[in-house]
Amino acid sequence: MAFVSRLLSRSKQLYAGQIIMQQAHAVPVRFFAKEAAPQVLKGDEMLKNIFLEVKKKFETAIGILRKEKITIDPDDSAAVAQYATVMKTVREKADMFSESQRIQYTIQTRTQGIPDARTYLLTLKEIRIKRGLTDELGAEAMMMDALEKVEKELNKPLMRNDKKGMTHLMAEFDKINKKLGIRKEDLPKYEEQLELKIAKAQLEELKKDALEAMEAQKKREEFKDEEMVDVKSLDIRNFI
Repeated sequence: MAFVSRLLSRSKQLYAGQIIMQQAHAVPVRFFAKEAAPQVLKGDEMLKNIFLEVKKKFETAIGILRKEKITIDPDDSAAVAQYATVMKTVREKADMFSESQRIQYTIQTRTQGIPDARTYLLTLKEIRIKRGLTDELGAEAMMMDALEKVEKELNKPLMRNDKKGMTHLMAEFDKINKKLGIRKEDLPKYEEQLELKIAKAQLEELKKDALEAMEAQKKREEFKDEEMVDVKSLDIRNFI
């Protein structure tokens, strides 16, 4: 048991910190965008408010993680689903962005002020690549082809304030969605699938870190005769 305790003395910070720090960069913008301050805040006061907000979110997340059982088994679909559910609860209670919401927010902020459709689509591609998302369906190429078609008919670049041209482009996008079998009413399902992929990736990372920590501890003299525990048997609640 001493082996497990020392192993997770590091993992408890990794686990809780992973959740908070992945979201922390979104806190300042979201926090101050929600409620406009009545006066301009001084640097120290702003930093203090940001710190207190992040601290509050961290404590909320830790409180939930102390109660919920997490099984570090990325190969078990039930364990992945349970982990995703816990993370959803953490985000809702701590008022954090989901991955889909963060992507949406990034798109809104990065594309604000872009005048033409082509630059807009190229920016979406850049965001996708930076976030490590794949275009498995080849939708981007189809969208660019649709834009090429519309601009050829217009005989000029398509601007986003061109209502008639944008309506035409949206109609072309609808055809693409239909061809790919993508429906607006299925968007919640796609978001859930994305969250499950993220949950699986995070569990894989936790498993990797736990195994590396155990291997490192195993090399120490006091643990050389102890058997390595199965990662799936670890209960993080005992060490938070």
